[in-house]
Amino acid sequence: MTTIDSIDQLEALYGTPVAAATVKELDHINTAYARLMEASPFVALATSGPEGLDCSPRGDAGAVVRIDTPRCLSIPDRRGNNRIDSLRNILRDPRIALLFLIPGSGTTLRVNGKARISIDVDLLASFAVEGKAPRSVILVDVERVYFQCARAIVRSRLWEPDAHCDPTSLPTPGEILSDVSNASVGGPVYDAEWPERARKSLW
Repeated sequence: MTTIDSIDQLEALYGTPVAAATVKELDHINTAYARLMEASPFVALATSGPEGLDCSPRGDAGAVVRIDTPRCLSIPDRRGNNRIDSLRNILRDPRIALLFLIPGSGTTLRVNGKARISIDVDLLASFAVEGKAPRSVILVDVERVYFQCARAIVRSRLWEPDAHCDPTSLPTPGEILSDVSNASVGGPVYDAEWPERARKSLW
């Protein structure tokens, strides 16, 4: 197997990026990038820690982040599985990367920066939904922001309904949990109870 072993080899293979691939990168959120963020209800949040890398999905009703300043974002930590992998990583390595998806749009947005975790009472309260505030808020100091072209979305046909799979063809969470735990967790009861459990713990 032939592999690439140096940056020189890599750059020789791919060549020099065109101007459109580099001029789009900023160190702050401009008006156009703000509009993309405000239209995005979903972001993939990547962090790094001693145990390795982590990528966590984050979603919200409406915009998934709040733009505090052109160089700072706030992300409420909504209810989840309490593994807190991302939060553990941020405390030990503040580097963070975000990939925003916008349903129906081929354009994605990428942000790199450094993160902190806030439990400021007023900040938490400002993100409350149905009277429930998040337990913490991730503050992201923006260092790099740029949009990504639509090729990946076009190739994957991500938003095209006729390309969507039938959910019943996939293993359910209950089936997966039962399989990996030798039936000690999960199963049909888990799947049957999940919708109501989610409804009560969404926020």
